[in-house]
Amino acid sequence: MLEKPQILKTDAMPAAVIHLTIPREEIRKVMGPSYHELMSTLEAQGLKPAGPWFSHHFKMDPRVFDFEIGVPVDAPIRPRGRVQPGELPAATVVRTVYRGGYEGLPSAWGEFEEWIRKEGLETAPNLWEIYARGPESGPDPAQWETELSRPLASS
Repeated sequence: MLEKPQILKTDAMPAAVIHLTIPREEIRKVMGPSYHELMSTLEAQGLKPAGPWFSHHFKMDPRVFDFEIGVPVDAPIRPRGRVQPGELPAATVVRTVYRGGYEGLPSAWGEFEEWIRKEGLETAPNLWEIYARGPESGPDPAQWETELSRPLASS
């Protein structure tokens, strides 16, 4: 289920990130371990997340995902292994919120992209998901919330 999309401006968000380029079908294999690597690196440096974690896809390719997963931070993170300092960029985005399990995200994106097309909006090649509420917030996927954001081409 999607909320009505809105256009809004976002601020740049400093983050700890891991860059990944993987075949699309490997996404479920790499997300969990990469998330745990991010969180253990923050903990080892005495940092706490400054917000929910996210994935930032640089372009959409049907076969390969080129993206970062990240977590916002209030203090600089020191590079360690695959974890590097980064940021979610400032942009004017069209955003909606999807409620449901992660397996429904492809359909949610399809519905969202159709709405964007019908509105005549031109988007940049990148997009991001912010996992506002997920499995850590409770076992019922109907309560999970993922923010879907597409930067507009003019931002």
